[in-house]
Amino acid sequence: MNKTTAKPRLGKQIFRVVLLVGTLISLWFVPWILVKAWLLPLPDTVQEQVDQTLSYGFDGIIVYVDEAGKPPAFYTAGYHNKEEKIPAKPDALFKIASISKLYVAVSITKLANANRLSLDKTVADYFPELVRRIEYAKDITLRMMVQHRSGIPNFTDNPEFWANQPNTNIDVLNYALDLPANFKPNTDYGYSNTNYLLLSRIIEQVTGGPRQDYFKSEILTPLGLKNTFASLDEVKNIDDVMSGYYVGYNDDFKTVEQGMIATAQDVGVFLRALNDGTLLNEKEMEVYASIYEFNHGGLVPGYQSMAEYHKDIDAVVIQFMNTTDFEGYQWNLLQITHSRVVKILRKAKGL
Repeated sequence: MNKTTAKPRLGKQIFRVVLLVGTLISLWFVPWILVKAWLLPLPDTVQEQVDQTLSYGFDGIIVYVDEAGKPPAFYTAGYHNKEEKIPAKPDALFKIASISKLYVAVSITKLANANRLSLDKTVADYFPELVRRIEYAKDITLRMMVQHRSGIPNFTDNPEFWANQPNTNIDVLNYALDLPANFKPNTDYGYSNTNYLLLSRIIEQVTGGPRQDYFKSEILTPLGLKNTFASLDEVKNIDDVMSGYYVGYNDDFKTVEQGMIATAQDVGVFLRALNDGTLLNEKEMEVYASIYEFNHGGLVPGYQSMAEYHKDIDAVVIQFMNTTDFEGYQWNLLQITHSRVVKILRKAKGL
């Protein structure tokens, strides 16, 4: 072997060693509970998967499945309230967090189609008082806000938002004002709850009433949804709301105001209607498809959720889990276990 061939071979050997070491290091830092969740044999039934999911540290789980041609199915495990040892209830109310963005996007679409607002108007057009407080306010359009392409800082990323919980005496928009933009409008993507806070206020500005009133008239009532609420204030019996828990804390987050609340079935009916064209007419569907997504997740302290429609099996799957954590492992587990539920449904169809 001459020197010219030895050097490349030696380089390859070194590269393989470095790659192996890097892989071992990365595996060392991967939480093994996530690896376990991926590698366990796939159960035969959704209920078995839900029961298995409980072993990952969740206090309670609700899964709703609506497969075309079949009655809706409900699966539960764990507790509705662990202190009182009340089993998880399939019809429990749950804090759906950012799943509510789908309702906002639908409302913006309907109002745009009715020419009651314009997707091409700017933050400055609707909030002239914010021109000097939101960078590029004259350039950020409603379309950009719906698509999370505005660059407006996310108010929940501000440490002061969390330090001042529950923020009952402050406008949370203040946590996003007078800050530099994350990027110039429409040059990047950056998920920001501030976008949807402003969009919600535009809905109220245009309609002259609470956001929830428009949701009721254009979404909830037409779909016959009676278990979707704007806040805890609308819930008659707080015990109907599933308890929410955060790893490392003993508190029950049930009584903390965190936005929209709904049952899994209400979310499921809404999601199917959004995806199959029942909720939006042809022109509205065209607009909606150009500005936002058709599935969504939600996460607030104590509550995480996933709402997805899977076209290949014509099935809606809603998953509620009432435990969250700081590291985000619980969110990763939600995604993993949700995908496994879908795999079980596909397998049952021979896919």
